[in-house]
Amino acid sequence: MNEFSNPNLTDTKPLGAVADADDPLAHPSYPLVTPGSPEDDIKKALRQVYDPEIGLEVVQLGLIREILLGADPPEVKMMLTTPFCPYGGWLIQQVKDVSESVSGKQFKVSVLPDLWSPEMMEDPGLLSGW
Repeated sequence: MNEFSNPNLTDTKPLGAVADADDPLAHPSYPLVTPGSPEDDIKKALRQVYDPEIGLEVVQLGLIREILLGADPPEVKMMLTTPFCPYGGWLIQQVKDVSESVSGKQFKVSVLPDLWSPEMMEDPGLLSGW
């Protein structure tokens, strides 16, 4: 067991979208990983990376879209809150550094061209006072 494991969580598999469902929870807007998995360890560690302009974690903001440990090299796919984010380079380097420190492997960080929206957040209500 490592420092990020939680023995109280049971192993679950990510759920895909439910066909024809109107429930927004049927279509997860942020990446789901199996609790206790190496991907989950990295995702938990990435909670220490904050967007300095918004003041929220990159995981809370839904910027971390995918963690691929089976790739060569392992890869984190992320997005930025705006296409010309002034802190983009810094955020990418922080995500890379944290991922590498947890896994002990060299990581590639890819920035997706997708446009970010608050619906991608774990809890969009966190922006209510922003």
